[in-house]
Amino acid sequence: MSRKNGYRNGLLASSLLGITLCLTAANFRSSAPATVAPATVAPATVALAARSNAVQAHAPALLPANFGVATPHLRHRFIVQSESAERAREAVSRAGGLVTGDLSVIRAVAASLDEREMAALRAEQVPQLQVYDDTAVVASSMGTLPETYYPSEVDAANLHVGGMTGRGVTVAVVDSGLWNQQGPLQSAPGMSNSRVLAQYDVILARQNPGYYLPSWLETYGRNINDPYGHGTHVTSVIASSGVATTGRYQGVAPGVNLVSVRALDSNGQGLYSDVISGVQWVIKQRQRYGIRVLNLSLGAPPSGPYWQDPLNQAVMAAWASGIVVVAAAGNRGPDALSINAPGNVPYVITVGAVTDNYHPLQPTQYRLDSFSSAGPTFEGFVKPDVLGMGGHVMAYAPDNGTLAQEYPSWVAEPYKDMTISGTSQAAATVSGVVALMLQVNPRLTPDQVKCHLMSGAHPAVNSAGKLAYTVFQQGAGLVDAHDAAYSNASGCANQGVNVALDLAGLQHYGGRANEDANGNFYIMQVSASNANPVGSLVGGLLGGVGNLVGGLGNLASNVPLVGPLVGGLLKGVPLLLDGLLWNGVYTAGSGYSWSEGYSWSEGYSWSEGYSWSEGYSWSEGYSWSEGYTGADVPLPE
Repeated sequence: MSRKNGYRNGLLASSLLGITLCLTAANFRSSAPATVAPATVAPATVALAARSNAVQAHAPALLPANFGVATPHLRHRFIVQSESAERAREAVSRAGGLVTGDLSVIRAVAASLDEREMAALRAEQVPQLQVYDDTAVVASSMGTLPETYYPSEVDAANLHVGGMTGRGVTVAVVDSGLWNQQGPLQSAPGMSNSRVLAQYDVILARQNPGYYLPSWLETYGRNINDPYGHGTHVTSVIASSGVATTGRYQGVAPGVNLVSVRALDSNGQGLYSDVISGVQWVIKQRQRYGIRVLNLSLGAPPSGPYWQDPLNQAVMAAWASGIVVVAAAGNRGPDALSINAPGNVPYVITVGAVTDNYHPLQPTQYRLDSFSSAGPTFEGFVKPDVLGMGGHVMAYAPDNGTLAQEYPSWVAEPYKDMTISGTSQAAATVSGVVALMLQVNPRLTPDQVKCHLMSGAHPAVNSAGKLAYTVFQQGAGLVDAHDAAYSNASGCANQGVNVALDLAGLQHYGGRANEDANGNFYIMQVSASNANPVGSLVGGLLGGVGNLVGGLGNLASNVPLVGPLVGGLLKGVPLLLDGLLWNGVYTAGSGYSWSEGYSWSEGYSWSEGYSWSEGYSWSEGYSWSEGYTGADVPLPE
């Protein structure tokens, strides 16, 4: 499946050219915890012939407490950070140092201090004091690679300025592989060693069982390549450390570690069994490589109830193991009921696509991409959960792969970049955001990550303050990296469901969505007397045609699907709140604001799940997938 504000910060200009380091930003959110010690943004080495002029730079290291310069009275440049820029300025002045610049965007100042002044500064009880070496930046960091915009559009670029790049977090990508010319994927900013920790080729392992040694002997260090190109593109959206002409990183989380698993062939197609093997390998290797995030920019129409689909079972096992799974919603929109597997798994983070409509960094021009698959799922769950940037996404990819050969106009010469649209790319932007979240708070569980991501998202709102798209189309809205990373929300995702019971076959679940006789999709009301029960689901989109089966199809009422309460849980009547009723029609439009202040009625109760009634059966008339999956690549807009 391939188809916030403007980055307002000047990055590091080269001290080698004698230019003073200056960081500026508007509206920086000072609510971020100041205890995190970030490394200042700096461009990385791009090991690629076509990018031979790419930037080399070093992220400043956090200085040890006993740091001192070699010669007394010889001042050196530092970045001094405290709970506010003013506190940092006062501390430097008291220590006798010289303040040379204002860096209030990161609660800091640029300063010159000698050894004695540094010791005096260290001796003070300065709140949240951090001191960084003011590392030189090579001038060629500006003007080398094209701007990609989407890191700024999901508010990741502001986190980069504060040093949040995903460092220490490993993202696994199961897709078509990784190009052996790794370019901006080879190293993280300021690092020379490879951050590609492992590569595994499922197809090769199946065709040649002796290729890999037993896992305890195998290093998984051999390149698997990417004959299709999709896997490299998706990985680059997540992790490219390339630096654009603006000084911004091209990827959402340029500091992450990477694990690449090839399960799709040179045409972007793959067997269910290969993708499942890839997911299984990731689960087995998660502790060895510290895998926290799994990106699945692939899918197929559902092959049955989510709990019976074998790929979904593997994905649920990954979630249960502690891995945050991010899945593309699919490119079968704008119709309802078009969410692909494994995006139809209620637990995972399912991502739809937003385009900036060729007006980057102008949120009022953004709109929901028409190809983006919409919910609900056949079990009645609201999907997608969130949106990511997925329209005309530029990222590093092989210029000799199948995609490049079939669509040469997508290749951005002279750079080895391609522009592709799809929920694949949208999912990748969200995987990058998740990595940033986990750097900020490594203790988050997958359910907590999903909750924070949803609570930090900004839904599209029209001029009347109402949702411009329903929850079945946009979920909680466009992700915002900063708001998700520093969210304090709890209990807003995966409520009423239990992945362990689901995997064990002891209990399965349905959501609150239903469809009336007129084809309108709605959220069923919860009985006021039993708002958090364990009961049976009445409703759900069984068979996807709006009729209840299993003996509940003939409900006598002028209001379709209105029936008795089952277990005191749900009513078959719509909850008529903003954005919870949809006639299934996509309306193109822009001019909307993506609101961080939108107040959800009843919180995120529309995302809850309930125990599935054993009396329901699936419509035999539905044509299920035959077990193939792949990367669905629509044409650019």
